[in-house]
Amino acid sequence: MVDAGPVTPGQVSFLLGIIPVFVTWIYAEYLEYKKSSSVPKAHSDSNLVELGEETVKEDDRAVLLEGGLSRSASVKFNSSSIKLNLMRFLTMDDSFLLEHRLTLRVMSELGAILFYFYICDRTNILGYSTKNYNRDLFIFLCLLLVIVSAMTSLRKHSDKSAFSGKSIFYLNRHQTEEWKGWMQVLFLLYHYFAASEIYNAIRMFIAAYVWMTGFGNFSYYYIRKDFSLARFAQMMWRLNFFVAFCCIVLNNDYMLYYICPMHTLFTLMVYGALGIFSKYNEIRSVMAMKILACFLVVILIWEIPGVFYIVWRPLAFLLGYTDPAKPDLPRLHEWHFRSGLDRYIWIIGMIYAYYHPTVEKWMEKLEESDTKRRVSIKAGIVSVALFVGYLWYECIYKLDKVSYNKLHPYTSWIPITVYICLRNFTQQLRNFSLTLFAWLGKITLETYISQFHIWLRSNTPNGQPKWLLSVIPNYPMLNFMLTTAIYVLVSHRLFELTNTLKTVFVPTKDNQRLLHNFLAGAAIFTSLYFISFIIVHIPH
Repeated sequence: MVDAGPVTPGQVSFLLGIIPVFVTWIYAEYLEYKKSSSVPKAHSDSNLVELGEETVKEDDRAVLLEGGLSRSASVKFNSSSIKLNLMRFLTMDDSFLLEHRLTLRVMSELGAILFYFYICDRTNILGYSTKNYNRDLFIFLCLLLVIVSAMTSLRKHSDKSAFSGKSIFYLNRHQTEEWKGWMQVLFLLYHYFAASEIYNAIRMFIAAYVWMTGFGNFSYYYIRKDFSLARFAQMMWRLNFFVAFCCIVLNNDYMLYYICPMHTLFTLMVYGALGIFSKYNEIRSVMAMKILACFLVVILIWEIPGVFYIVWRPLAFLLGYTDPAKPDLPRLHEWHFRSGLDRYIWIIGMIYAYYHPTVEKWMEKLEESDTKRRVSIKAGIVSVALFVGYLWYECIYKLDKVSYNKLHPYTSWIPITVYICLRNFTQQLRNFSLTLFAWLGKITLETYISQFHIWLRSNTPNGQPKWLLSVIPNYPMLNFMLTTAIYVLVSHRLFELTNTLKTVFVPTKDNQRLLHNFLAGAAIFTSLYFISFIIVHIPH
């Protein structure tokens, strides 16, 4: 039974905002068509210009995918005031609409996708079915994807280390994206088939994601020393822009998508740890004190009874969550459970990132040593890693999930370290990656959020996705194929839309314009919400 819940002011404000955007985009497309058809030669020239613009955008996209910043972001909008731009938008000024036609198109597309989310998860237009787990089918699908990926997307990379300039590149970008990709596949299939027997493995995968949050953010801030407001805003946009709209349109709590607040928290903690007294980061004793301070903060908040709720209760409006199936649990229970499981692993990621150059130099010397010494040392490392991994599997992983969760915060670093050792012990393994998994690794945030509504179904606000979206009833495998194809396509498109809008609204080198954009966005949302609140409560 679908329960969409009552219409909320947030949903009405979304409609009041997206309908004018959609109308103005259609009109802008009409203006562009009329302009291009009226002057044939100009049409040809404009095509060349637009092709050039698309080339620039492709370059920007490549930079974004590598974790960099767009070169065209700061020049997307002209320097006229936001008030004037808003007036030109409301009056449907022809030149303004033509200038920003592509931006209006992207915003309209995002609105259409959110509308599709609502149709899939909050209406009876499409059906739903129950989850069924079959171990044979689960393993078959996983191995099939690995085989297909190995046959079609195995690539050798010639990237050089940022530290030594040689082909060592331990824990390189291709490798970490691949890592995220294959973990995400298992994470999603676990949800789709309700594969509860790999629960402990899923906990490990989430810990690895949080480890990469600590590792990646520490590496960026430590090397580039970029603590600018623009960089901070871009990170927050990437983590929270789309999920905020999902919360508004689908009337869900932020904590339903717990990965987003978790990564936001640990990103903020890494940013704070390195940003405070950042000019002393090169001093080893200062860095040791900062890492120790991180441990002490975590111990204070999560280990001492009662402190957690004192610290987070003021933010219960944002981090609180009530599962309709478990209404008696405290509002902060979910946040306490989720954040507590991985409270230490982000710090371990920071430590590994700090010693990354040292490990690379050691690996460089090892690769240059004589064959006998190199082989014996590598064999010893692999043997120790396998033995430690086996002990962890037998003593910890095999525990029931309640017992495992108690040990997880203190032991999750073990399998992560084992994997890193085995994945990097030869130059050949470091040079190769499965690019299909790496591609999936780039869109993990979008696939995580989208799964709730266009692959699975919750059927109610704040509900867990306990059902499957059914487009082809009574044909579970055909339905799986179709819904998965649409789901992955939409997730990839959301990744592109989020990054495109980030380049438009989050300038890289203009803090004043960034502040103006933020204030304008807050003012527009407040106005729409106020109007919507009145509309919703008129009948009462």
